[in-house]
Amino acid sequence: MGKATGFMEYQREVPRERPPEERIKDWKEFKNKFSEEAAKIQGARCMECGIPFCHSGLEIGGMVSGCPVNNLIPEWNDLIYKGKWKEAVKRLLKTNNFPEFTGRVCPAPCEGSCTLGITDPAVTIKANEYQIIEKAFAEGWIQPEPPEVRTGKSAAVVGSGPAGLAAADQLNKLGHQVTVYERQDRIGGLLVYGIPNMKLDKEKVLQRRLDIMETEGVEFITETEIGKDLSLEELKQKFDAVVLTGGATKPRDLEVPGRDAAGVHFAVDYLKANTKHILGDQNEDYISAEGKDVIVIGGGDTGTDCVATAIRQGARTVNQFEIMPKSPDERQPDNPWPEWPKTLKVDYGQEEAIEVFGSDPREFLIMTEEIITEEIDGQKVIDGVKTVKINWERNEENRFVPIEQPGTEKVWPADLILIAMGFLGPEENIIEAAGLEQDQRSNVKADYGDFKTNIEGIFTAGDMRRGQSLIVNAIDEGRKAAREVDDYLK
Repeated sequence: MGKATGFMEYQREVPRERPPEERIKDWKEFKNKFSEEAAKIQGARCMECGIPFCHSGLEIGGMVSGCPVNNLIPEWNDLIYKGKWKEAVKRLLKTNNFPEFTGRVCPAPCEGSCTLGITDPAVTIKANEYQIIEKAFAEGWIQPEPPEVRTGKSAAVVGSGPAGLAAADQLNKLGHQVTVYERQDRIGGLLVYGIPNMKLDKEKVLQRRLDIMETEGVEFITETEIGKDLSLEELKQKFDAVVLTGGATKPRDLEVPGRDAAGVHFAVDYLKANTKHILGDQNEDYISAEGKDVIVIGGGDTGTDCVATAIRQGARTVNQFEIMPKSPDERQPDNPWPEWPKTLKVDYGQEEAIEVFGSDPREFLIMTEEIITEEIDGQKVIDGVKTVKINWERNEENRFVPIEQPGTEKVWPADLILIAMGFLGPEENIIEAAGLEQDQRSNVKADYGDFKTNIEGIFTAGDMRRGQSLIVNAIDEGRKAAREVDDYLK
């Protein structure tokens, strides 16, 4: 695919992002596009490899390898190189409903399994995807396409994150009447309130897609919580099928002394309140880091988003705690291609912290022991954070456990603490009320492939079924669940 010798002739280059010193002054997206000529060159780097792993979506070593929605990557790389942009768009949309989302926020497991990546930097797959879909919108090629015939069948989708939107989009395209229920005041789930605006613009990008879906016939109902405002049984009686895509929204808590002090928040609440503020809501839950010493506990993408948000709000200092060891700069022998490369990544939030504070905000192999508090005007407030360095060692059961290192205790100044330690699974109100079976990790029980719950006519997909995962996995599950719902309705 592409130019036969392109991978030997051209080096990997990615579009230049807005520089940190500029982008921290606003909430606008920081990613830029290639020029068309640069995109053509990067498309030419795609090798004519006999067995491309980039679109495999396999799970290897407990991690995804390749694209979970099985994007036809070599094909649209070839089409970019040949300048056949309309054909590239068609191939891209054949497997992915929302490439404008994944082209911005997906961690690109496809690039981790790129064959060229064995010896050289991988093909710029994510940037190419972004380039294709944005050119399609700019040229007016993406237009609403309502189904020509309706089946007379109806489906309710509960939750409007990427899994729910993908399921709704597919079912609507098949001619079923689809209604999406969302308990928040806006449609989008984690796309609107879990991902900051500088990564995914809500009004220009998210709303653009929602408007298309609405014009095509999908009905969106906000501020309606299934299990509270409307029971699942009522939903079953009203619709021919129900798809539960409520996500894994129960955050993992930090159980240490002082956790109940004012100024300690879950990351998801902090990010949601900030997005509402940016979108112009009169938000009494708004949490500001301005002038504060901020501690972010958690080293994943959400933790990075908190770092970047606090910097834009004007934090005095920002530190990020990670209990795991620092990753190596290059692949290790026990992490071979095509596994996801467990290498050190300096993400956009860390880049911005380096620009503002002069150093990477992350502290590795560190554990929070206590939130030090004081009483002011009858309220318990944060006065600092006590930590200790740890090592991971095997216990008697041969399991790795954190071992505290004597003499490494430290007290950090803190006014605002953000807990970004991941999610435990779906909230259980609707699950327990409806009598849905759960698996050992508290997710709604359903097999990947048929997505059927223990209740007739009710399906589940995305993080609600599999636990916290990638946006691209959610889209994959939403698409495949829609296929099973379609079979059921027919």
